[in-house]
Order: sequence, then structure tokens, then C-alpha cells
Amino acid sequence: MKSILITGSNRGIGLGLIKALIKDKTTPKHIIATCRNPEEATELQNLAESNKNINILQLDVQHFDSFGEFANNVSKIVKDEGLNVLINNAGISHKFLRIGLIKPEPMIEAFTVNCVSPIIMAKEMLPFLKQAAVNNNKLPIGVHRAAIINISSTLGSIADNVEGGFYPYRCSKAALNAATKSLSIDIQPYKILATCLHPGWVKTRMGGSKAPLEVDDACKQIISTIKNFSSEHNGRFYTYDGKELNW
Repeated sequence: MKSILITGSNRGIGLGLIKALIKDKTTPKHIIATCRNPEEATELQNLAESNKNINILQLDVQHFDSFGEFANNVSKIVKDEGLNVLINNAGISHKFLRIGLIKPEPMIEAFTVNCVSPIIMAKEMLPFLKQAAVNNNKLPIGVHRAAIINISSTLGSIADNVEGGFYPYRCSKAALNAATKSLSIDIQPYKILATCLHPGWVKTRMGGSKAPLEVDDACKQIISTIKNFSSEHNGRFYTYDGKELNW
């Protein structure tokens, strides 16, 4: 991976992925990290100061009218090399609620952040992904050529839902899974991979303190897993350690 873009990189899994990439033996030439408020992302800023390959770009994934300008900023970084990997990581989760307490607002917000934004981002980054795919046409399909990795969740699996509740998060992630399947078909002619990845139950602000996985361990495994993705993984759903999940 010569270049990789990760949304939602100021904390949690996004920041953990940045750290894992820095420690990796094949650190990308360009690591593009996004966050809503870069000036408040102290830890990310410190990493960027000591690692010149980290580029921090401001992005609010709900402000779609800013995506065009964001794409221009990405083009200035990757230039003619294109973008090898887009990881749509930015996400939102609401409280566990049963049907009697659900309101429209959290449903709409979750759908916007967790599904609409990743797909619009994929659309905006597609020219750069295509360029990377052309530049690396001798390489097999995967992250070393061009790929979109959408961070999903087991809670988005319809087949494995035995607990109910969690309507905003479940529905938005299930929608992301469906959209990723369509995306994988649409971009297959360009030899670009698209797949969904469950990062595990991780000790983050979203995952909570009871989660069994540490951020560093999960993110190191995620990087290892996506490096092994090939054409057979296109349009499918996997865990952070490479096990396939039910839709």
C-alpha cells in the first residue's frame, strides 16, 4: 500500500489503524487521516509531527457539500500515484433501545453517517482508486492495487441478529453491507476490491470498557487481514481476523 485514507482517525479504531500502519514493516508513503476537528486531535497531531508521511485533513462526514474540496486536497497528496486504499471507518452508535423508545432522529443520523457517507466518499475517491489500479495493473486485486474497506459490524448481520434492538446501528450497518455488495459489483471492472470488515468488539468510546479487545491488538490484526484480501474476498463480509460473516 503506497497510499491509504482512513476516515475518523482522531480516536478509537481510526487512530489505532494509523498507529499500526506506522509500526508496519511496509509503512505507506502517504497516510491520509481525517477528523472533524484536527486542532483538537492532539495525539494524531503528535504522530504527524514525528511521521511526515501522515497527512491530516479536516472532514465532517455529514457535510457532503465539502466532499468536493476534500477530494481536491487528496489529489494534491496522492497526485498521479492514485489512492490504493480507502477505509471508511468513521461511524456513530446510539443507545440500545427497544422499539417503543425509537425516534426518527437517531435513525436518520446513523444512516447518514454509517451508510450514506461511506458510499458518497467511495464515489469521490473512485477516480484516485482507478488511477492506482491502472498504475498497479500487474498486481492482483487487493489493497496493494486498489481497495475500499468499509468498517461494518456483526450487529449489521441480519442472519445473526438474535437479540433485537439497536435499531439505528443495526439498520445503518446492514444498509452499508448491502451498499458495499453493490459497490463491489460496480467497481469490479476496474479491478478494485470492495468489502466489509467487522473490527471486533474493541475497547473504544463506542465499544466500552467491557470489550475484550485492545485497540492496538485489533488494529494490528486488521492491517494483517486486509493485506491478504484478494479477488475472492470481493463483495463479502469478514471479521478483523479474516473469518467470513453472514449477511
